[in-house]
Amino acid sequence: MEKEKFKLILKNKKAYFNYEIIEELECGLQLVGTEVKSVRMGRVSFGDSYITIKNNTLELIGFTIQPYSHGSVFNHQGDRKRVLLAHKQEIKKFNRKVESKGMTIVPLEIYLKGNLIKMKIALARGKAVYDKKNAIKERDLNKEARRELKMLNY
Repeated sequence: MEKEKFKLILKNKKAYFNYEIIEELECGLQLVGTEVKSVRMGRVSFGDSYITIKNNTLELIGFTIQPYSHGSVFNHQGDRKRVLLAHKQEIKKFNRKVESKGMTIVPLEIYLKGNLIKMKIALARGKAVYDKKNAIKERDLNKEARRELKMLNY
């Protein structure tokens, strides 16, 4: 069996910094024609995007897909609400946790899996300020350690 092609288009680094990731889920996106071409070109932006649940569907809000450069008058609107495709049971499970535990759902990554455009979303809890400071401190220490190792290897 041939391994499916996987190409990461964009990763939401801000979400990994601001939130503690509890549970992840892969889902599809409901897109129109020119949106698919723009996503394949990498003309996307997470910004302050988040996901809400309405009528047992996942809605992606604040996610920007730039208009396709070779599109016509039928080009898509860049900052519209988009529907995420997932199984009903998974949506219900996420909804229960959001309502009971005060968590939020954030998009993490958008990527090509084979020929399909997929998005990894996560159930997340906001980090406190001191957790963010610790993450910055740890990242800087790791960077310095790598730099020292590189200098020793010369």
